[in-house]
Amino acid sequence: MAENPDQHVHIREPHGFNIGGARQPPRCVNSQHFHETAEVFFVHSGQWAFRTGEHADEAEVILNPGDTISIPVHVFRGFENVGQETGFLYAVLGGDDPGRVVWAPDVLERAKGHGLVLLASGRLVDTLRDPTPGDDDPVVQPEPRSMLDCIVRHVDTAGLEAVVVRNGASTGHVAVPGEGVSETVVIGTANPAEHAPAAPLAWPHGFICRRVRLAAGTSGAQLCRVEPEVIFVHSGDLIIEVEGETALLSMGDTVTVPVGAVRRLSSSGGADLFVTRGGDAPLAVQPVDGAA
Repeated sequence: MAENPDQHVHIREPHGFNIGGARQPPRCVNSQHFHETAEVFFVHSGQWAFRTGEHADEAEVILNPGDTISIPVHVFRGFENVGQETGFLYAVLGGDDPGRVVWAPDVLERAKGHGLVLLASGRLVDTLRDPTPGDDDPVVQPEPRSMLDCIVRHVDTAGLEAVVVRNGASTGHVAVPGEGVSETVVIGTANPAEHAPAAPLAWPHGFICRRVRLAAGTSGAQLCRVEPEVIFVHSGDLIIEVEGETALLSMGDTVTVPVGAVRRLSSSGGADLFVTRGGDAPLAVQPVDGAA
């Protein structure tokens, strides 16, 4: 999930969504931009200010670990680590190809003032070192004001708070097989197939997000899903068994489960997981026949 074509992507198999992250030191700012598809952030560590508006002056909310935010498309947004230590944001973008990032015009102009230009391929070039980056990869120009006036959406502080799910907020539960396993909705429409209530952030994203918690000593049922599933370990330890192969994950680790694979989630000390699944209406999951 990046504009940089040279960035290493660990897992290239299409999921219907993209997973990424932002690790930033204190006072590091990600400048104003917007996307054509859904963008969701889950705060793993640090304290973060999210700001909307072309000039970051329309709204601001402060998020802490365990909080989730989904900023609608065509809304200029940026974020800053306002904490005292390096922080990490876990990110989900909609679509196999989430499209290009549209940067606020003044972001491109300020970058140009420092000798930096963004190329259509996604490369950022220092023109002080490379004054002729090449005609086959044109420099990205600020979007026409007429276009921005037509499509850009504006969100005030109340509207921005309305797209946040705070850690510990009371949200609906989904019945899942196994003792010591709980699943709550974060993002997603009501889904009768799972008997799942609407999440606090209930408009279609092309994926759903859930918080899954495993009690200490939990050994879950063997299950099989028919849509992509990516699991991020927010805290605790996770033992995942997939088709007989076992891996131990710890805080900050991510795993993707192959579609149709039989998997079991367990934890010795308990775990808090942020789970993303493909599609707006995943099918109900059932224990594998003959499994405990």
